[in-house]
Amino acid sequence: MFSAVTDSLRGGLRPSAVRGDILAGLTVGVIALPLSMALAIASGVAPQHGLYTAIVAGIVVALSGGSRVNISGPTAAFVVVLLPITQTYGLGGLLLAGMLSGVILVALGLARLGKLIAVVPYPVTIGFTAGIGTVIALLQIPELLGLGLGPLDGSLPEKVTRIAAGLGGLRWEDTLIGLLTFAILLGWGRLKSRIPGHLIALLAGTLLALLLGWASDGGFQVATIGSRFEYLLDGETLPGIPPLPPQPLLPWHLPGPDGTPIGLSFELLRALIAPAFAIAMLGALESLLCATVADGLSGGRHNPNDELIGQGLGNLAVPFFGGIPATAAIARTAANVRAGAGSPLASVVHAMFILLAIASLAPALAHIPMAAMAALLLMVAWNMSEARHFMRILRGAPRGDVATLLTCFGLTVLVSMEIAVAVGMGLAAVLFIRRTIELTQIQLVEPAQHPHAAQLPNDVLIYDINGPLFFGAAQKALSALTSVRPEVRAIILDCSDVTLMDLTAMVAMESIAANLRQRGVKLVINGLAPRMLLKLRRYGIRRRRGELEFARSIAQATRIALDRSNG
Repeated sequence: MFSAVTDSLRGGLRPSAVRGDILAGLTVGVIALPLSMALAIASGVAPQHGLYTAIVAGIVVALSGGSRVNISGPTAAFVVVLLPITQTYGLGGLLLAGMLSGVILVALGLARLGKLIAVVPYPVTIGFTAGIGTVIALLQIPELLGLGLGPLDGSLPEKVTRIAAGLGGLRWEDTLIGLLTFAILLGWGRLKSRIPGHLIALLAGTLLALLLGWASDGGFQVATIGSRFEYLLDGETLPGIPPLPPQPLLPWHLPGPDGTPIGLSFELLRALIAPAFAIAMLGALESLLCATVADGLSGGRHNPNDELIGQGLGNLAVPFFGGIPATAAIARTAANVRAGAGSPLASVVHAMFILLAIASLAPALAHIPMAAMAALLLMVAWNMSEARHFMRILRGAPRGDVATLLTCFGLTVLVSMEIAVAVGMGLAAVLFIRRTIELTQIQLVEPAQHPHAAQLPNDVLIYDINGPLFFGAAQKALSALTSVRPEVRAIILDCSDVTLMDLTAMVAMESIAANLRQRGVKLVINGLAPRMLLKLRRYGIRRRRGELEFARSIAQATRIALDRSNG
């Protein structure tokens, strides 16, 4: 832990490196400012909670994680998980779920599971992200069109039905601002400008809304952050977001779904465990994927376990400052690296920029139209949906991968992210086991294939086994030994290429040896690694003269098999 910081200090604080980190941090801060607000709104909470997340997580994770250049904060991947939690448990419940996810992430890091989580199959990842992008896009349609439907809960068909029924209430003012913002977002990328497109798009949408409102003498009105959200300061209710830094607080003192403090109880924590696990697993996947992308861009190397611990500490800290769950953000991290970042200082600068913006720009931020924020999230949803990769997998991937992709996508869209995460991780394990089983092969060595086999009589056979022997592959591989010809008197099992043996394999080995013993067939196990021999002996599988023997070389195994006095 803290490896990124110690590496930076060990390399020295060169003025050029510090300057690069500061410029990169300012660049990412400009990108993260509106995104953090938009993602908080999409998660069902006031925009300042997203800003608090970017500030606190941006500092804590950078200083304790395993990547030098990751930028952490609220991300689009979390929206489909966080919104149902907010609707069910309120802001207090959301922050408590984030705190529990921090505990889980720290435990995963301490258990050294970082590398294991990082190898989730590509179809699972694309299925998640495409499903998340689809749900986010659907949730932004009412805001983009000014339908005024309020929170969309329920199943996908219920959401679609509500949106379709509400199209009669479309407001052309919001639609105009939303479509203009989205058009600028689409076109700006083609200009190859270093100025972030979403900054120009939001600025244009906000200025147009203000200009048309002024020109029409108040006749042109759109929903804005200021008209939608308010805060209490010194006993006075004010519009927009508070111009204050994040304040220390206790998450369980924040409101639940009924508007009263949610409190802290064992029953509540037990109810939040499942969504907290979904947050933790999705956060782990996103942060490790982000760190891998950052390594490719920067030439660095992250520590996956330290990164999980850092993300866990960040998610433990942010709820006590009003922040929602956080993870590393791929787009912001990529922008950070391209802008010249080389150390965690860039993330700290990005957090300080957002803090300064809250203090100085809060009144101006209140004028941003909600339709423009919806357009920004639509663009984020499109980018994360990976539509091109999704179609490539459907067209050319093996059927198992296609089924996995569609399952993860369908569960994310139609059921819930918690179920999708659980099933997706299960599918990842099944895919891994199935493909590992396919790597484990056992074959009869023909006389023409090996000189020792050529010297053996017909009643002595050599079987060569390659690959790991574990619960998925052991029975399949070893079962071939039970179907040998009746005249066979001895079998040599060449295990020189066996890389792993678990308890299931040892049980199968014992069962096969007993089966052969009953038929009067001698079994000679050759070339098994010393550590696996030790496992067999500890389990009770030992040499039985004339029935089960061990050899260190194929020549020794051949001599034992031919020793008729033992057979």
